[in-house]
Amino acid sequence: MSEAPPLLRVEALRTVFRTRAGEVAAVDGVGFDIARGRTLGIVGESGCGKSMLSLSVMRLVPPPGQVMAGRILLDGQDLASLSSRAMRAIRGKRIAMIFQEPMSSLNPLFTIGHQIAEAMRAHDTAASDRALRARCIELLRRVRIPAPERRVDDFPHQMSGGMRQRVMIAMALSCEPELLIADEPTTALDVTVQAQILDLLRDLQAQSGMAMMLITHDLGVVADMADDIAVMYAGRIVEMAPKAAIFDDPQHPYTLGLLGSMPRIEDRRERLLAIDGMVPPPFNLPPGCRFAPRCVFAAPACDASQPALRHLGAGHVAACLRAPLEGIDA
Repeated sequence: MSEAPPLLRVEALRTVFRTRAGEVAAVDGVGFDIARGRTLGIVGESGCGKSMLSLSVMRLVPPPGQVMAGRILLDGQDLASLSSRAMRAIRGKRIAMIFQEPMSSLNPLFTIGHQIAEAMRAHDTAASDRALRARCIELLRRVRIPAPERRVDDFPHQMSGGMRQRVMIAMALSCEPELLIADEPTTALDVTVQAQILDLLRDLQAQSGMAMMLITHDLGVVADMADDIAVMYAGRIVEMAPKAAIFDDPQHPYTLGLLGSMPRIEDRRERLLAIDGMVPPPFNLPPGCRFAPRCVFAAPACDASQPALRHLGAGHVAACLRAPLEGIDA
């Protein structure tokens, strides 16, 4: 019995910005699959290209950026080759996105009900205002906003950060997408509200069977939510595997560094481990392995060429000359 094809398959995706200094690749040769009903967590420090990857999949890269190479296959249809008009019919309907900052993503001049209805009207022009309002109220109830009949007429500034994030989720789910891209959905929320948002996303995914692409710098979030994890660094995926393999058997030094920087109750070290240095800017990448200048295991060979992803078995790949790593704990 053949395995079902993934809902989303990204192949060798390359997103480039043309600058006076030349072409700068914010996403450079990225590929992954997401099956229906599963969640892929994409992690890495700020500046690694996670958000630009999500915008590339949505075909929302701001100018002068452009998807220059690769394929974005949704159920076999290449989104990278579609016209802007054809892409608008898919965006919001089949693929939806929760953006990072709900306060800046919501228009302060319109009620939340108006903004949710606008998203639905774009794909259902025949629906009446009364029907759209009823659907808005039901969506607010679905994302657990109390008194939705009253809150549907609120403006964004009348709601807390957690409530605004719920509105963004309601807007993203308004057309029942097959794939939800959540870009840092818990940023700037306190721990209690963050847990509520993650529980909500998990329940909604279980109800609808949608796939999810979860972008975050928080390994605790992906440990809670993801089925598979891709670790990004400097525009490339450096390791990808099922969640258990990433946490139990990391095979890239960058992944080891990220895991070592996580506080653990059982760990009584006075200081957490830290990765020296910063993510290099895309216009000034080092030769060879992009992580080599920060890597404690780097050897002269690491500066000679950029390592390709190496298959380590059981769906585990890592871009490191030393992989498989043995006898090294995070």
